[in-house]
Amino acid sequence: MEFKFKQANSIDYKSVTPEYLFNERRRFLKLGVGGIVGVLSVDSLLADIARELKYKSMSKDEMLKLNGEVLHLTSEELATSYNNFYEFGYSKSDPKKKGGSLKVSPWEISIEGEIKNPMKIELENLISKVNLVERVYRFRCVEAWSMVVPWIGFELRELIKMVEPTKKAKYIQFTTLYDPEQFPMQGGFFGLNIGRNASFLDFPYKECLRLDEAMHPLTLLAVGMYKKRLLPQNGAPIRLVVPWKYGYKMIKSINKIEFLEEQPISTWEAENPKEYGFYGNVDPEVSHPRWSQSSERVIGQRGRIPTLYLNGYAKDVEHLYAGLDRTKLY
Repeated sequence: MEFKFKQANSIDYKSVTPEYLFNERRRFLKLGVGGIVGVLSVDSLLADIARELKYKSMSKDEMLKLNGEVLHLTSEELATSYNNFYEFGYSKSDPKKKGGSLKVSPWEISIEGEIKNPMKIELENLISKVNLVERVYRFRCVEAWSMVVPWIGFELRELIKMVEPTKKAKYIQFTTLYDPEQFPMQGGFFGLNIGRNASFLDFPYKECLRLDEAMHPLTLLAVGMYKKRLLPQNGAPIRLVVPWKYGYKMIKSINKIEFLEEQPISTWEAENPKEYGFYGNVDPEVSHPRWSQSSERVIGQRGRIPTLYLNGYAKDVEHLYAGLDRTKLY
C-alpha cells in the first residue's frame, strides 16, 4: 500500500513523552515532509518508525522521566500478558490465551452520526491518511495497578477533522466489535452461547468521550505498541488511549464510532452506576466505593506508589473540567 507520511502539527509533548524520544520522533517525521515514504505495509511502517526512533527494550535499571518523576517502562512481556479484556474472559491471562480467535484483518470501521462525512473505512486505508506517532504514556487501571506503555497511533482529532462534526455533535461513542465467534464471552458466561446479554456485561462494549476530550492532542487511537502492531489481548487492531483516564475508558477492538448530540451511557456506567461514571478520570482523592485510589501497584515492581491527579497529566487537561465537582468525574 502506497501512502504519504505527513508532518504532524508542532505541539510540545515533552511533558508526556521522555525528551529523548520526543526529539527522535521529530527527526523521523521530517523524513516524510513533501514526499512519499515508499510502498509500505502498515507493519513495515511501524518497523521503520521503531528503527528510526532507535527504540529498544529497556532493562530493569533503565528508567524514563515523566513530569520530573522517574518511571520504569513496563516490559513488553508483562504489558502483553496482564490484561483486562472481558470479551475473552475474566482472568488477566485469558486475553493472551484466547486472543487467537480474533481476526484483525481486514478490519472495517463505521463512522456515523452528527458528521458531514459519514463513512465506512478499512483500517489500512485510514492509517494511510493520518500521522503515526509514538507516545510513552502512563496507564492506570481502575483496579489500582499501573504500567508505562509506548504506544504507536494517531491523534483522534485527525479523524474528527476528517469527518467534520456538525454543530450538534457533543459526544463520541466507540463500540467494540460484536462477534461471539471471535469473542467467546460475548456468548454468555464461559462462552456457552446462551444469549447476547447472558454475561454480567451487556455486550458489545461501549465507551464515550466529550468532543473536547476527544479533540485533545493527548488522545490517541493506537494501532501498535512496543514498535509492533497491537496484539489481540491489547485491543487489536485499533483501540482508544486517553492517558488521564482509568483503563476501562480505553475501549479495544473498535469497529464503530458515533458522533452524538446527547450524552450516551457507557458499558460500565450502565452495569454499575454506583461505581462507574461517565468520565473515569484518575483522581487519588476520590475513592472507588470498594477501595482507595490514593496509591497504585506498578506491574513488574514491588510496593506501591502514590497516584497522581489525572494520572500525572493535570497541567495538560485539568482545564477541561474547570468548575466541575471532582467527585462527579469518576
